[in-house]
Amino acid sequence: MASVKLRGMTWDHRRAVDPLTHATALFQQRHPGIDVEWSARPLSGFEFTPVDKLAEDYDLIILDHPFMGAVAASGSLMPIDDIVGLTDDKFVGPSLKTYRMEGLLWALPVDAATQVAVSRPDLMDALDVLPPKDWNELVALGEKARARSMHLAIGLAGVHSLMTFFTLMANLGSPCGTEQGKPFADRSTARTALDLMRGLLEFCPPQALDWNSIRLHDEMATRDDLVFCPAVYCFATYAEADRRKPLRFHDLPGPTGSSGSTIGGTGLAVSARCANVEAALAYVRFCAELSTQRTFAEHHGQPALRDAWLDETINARFGGCYRDTLKTLDACWIRPRYNGYLTFQEKAGDLIEAHLRGDIGEGNLLDTLERLHGGR
Repeated sequence: MASVKLRGMTWDHRRAVDPLTHATALFQQRHPGIDVEWSARPLSGFEFTPVDKLAEDYDLIILDHPFMGAVAASGSLMPIDDIVGLTDDKFVGPSLKTYRMEGLLWALPVDAATQVAVSRPDLMDALDVLPPKDWNELVALGEKARARSMHLAIGLAGVHSLMTFFTLMANLGSPCGTEQGKPFADRSTARTALDLMRGLLEFCPPQALDWNSIRLHDEMATRDDLVFCPAVYCFATYAEADRRKPLRFHDLPGPTGSSGSTIGGTGLAVSARCANVEAALAYVRFCAELSTQRTFAEHHGQPALRDAWLDETINARFGGCYRDTLKTLDACWIRPRYNGYLTFQEKAGDLIEAHLRGDIGEGNLLDTLERLHGGR
């Protein structure tokens, strides 16, 4: 019988739950005295539930990097610099860097993702087209799809509108400000980015404004009229063979190519209130191993270690997803992480969605975003 029990909280999708469940079983074979019990919360809760609240009840927490400013300010997590012992180049893109704040590392990357393109290969074949490499080619694809009563796709509900705006701004060469109190967005570039988003929606079904990342993938995998999405947080599991219509992932076709995508992914953190510190740190060390992250991939997960992304067996399982999007991930952008940013993220996403619905004018939107980013 286990003498130590750790409680963990992740988010509710097979990409998140299954990798931890199966890897934890292997961990417990190595550490029979430690039991790890994982719970899950919806994606919306994952994006906005304060980490300090989770740290009161859970020893291990799967979270994303916009929380780092709040984490550093609250001290709700335990720094793990001396535990992980891995350098940035061992991970894809800036995955490890995203969890550093005020000189300390607060989480281990266990899932890597950024906004990339996704297609339905059977529908692309029906149109006799290749994945677009930039926005001009995307528009041409949209025209061709519309002539065949098909659509492009995008998920722009709430925060996802903001993430696409971020990506376009960075791709256009004027990334949004990441420090509170400093200017948020170059007006001219912001107007161009919003114009591109509005233009994209002309090729998409109206429900696109209701979709988050998971819903976007579900719709593309089940409907037979959604050909291509230019920017969505990759769920590689939708490329697996057990899907009705496996999807395929591609580099971001931004206005200037594949740079500037807004990085996502998740990290594994330890609560500062954890009563069994050595057991929790042993679990973090275990999750930092390449063999463990390969196990994540065997069970629908998205590893963060570069060697896993280059693994041909893993790529074969996911339709080449990692190989075909690595260029985008290595050139991606880190969104703001300051303490208080998540309040801005929640409000800004809703505001951009409202603008795309025609409820807020462009000038009013940009004025409000600037004010919110300034903490006003």
